[in-house]
Amino acid sequence: MDTKSVATYGIGELLAMARGRAVAVVAGISDAALVAPTPCAEYDVKALVNHLFQVVVQFQWLAVKEASDFGETPDRVGEGPDWRERFAGEADRLVAAWSAPGAEEGTTGAMDMPARLVGSMALLDLTVHVWDLARATGQEYPDADDAIVAQLTDTVAQLAPTAKKMGVFGEPVRAPEGASAFERLLAGTGRDPGWDGGAVAG
Repeated sequence: MDTKSVATYGIGELLAMARGRAVAVVAGISDAALVAPTPCAEYDVKALVNHLFQVVVQFQWLAVKEASDFGETPDRVGEGPDWRERFAGEADRLVAAWSAPGAEEGTTGAMDMPARLVGSMALLDLTVHVWDLARATGQEYPDADDAIVAQLTDTVAQLAPTAKKMGVFGEPVRAPEGASAFERLLAGTGRDPGWDGGAVAG
């Protein structure tokens, strides 16, 4: 990692790093791949894209201290063939919302959690779920940026007890010997870094 400490990276800055890769992976998903399984057993590719879409939209509201609604996940993929472009637009708005002055200050969300932690939850989904999608669709996903991994390692440590009880994280799995920090992060969320569920290319 460079000499800039993790704490000096704004969440908007980290989201901007993750956004480029997320948009590229989503753009690389073919219609044929939408039915493929993912490392998240409860989601196929289409359902996971819709979930990620919902995260990207709802966390824009949380950035401005407004209420979010995760009660129902709209089928944004089913709304039209331009869903890849619409995702990119919403990801841009997410980055802008969390880059605005004051976004990381105070608390936000129904549980009044620290705003930076909430923003980091969006970063977690925009990183780990994008890895899920890349794996499921046969796309390359090099390790995430060091600053993102460092931020998310701390985030997972804070969220893990509650997330496991709620079924958001699976039980941690053993990372392979010589695993990278990113692979250890994936393992900490219950993912097998070597997962290969018969990916559908593209």
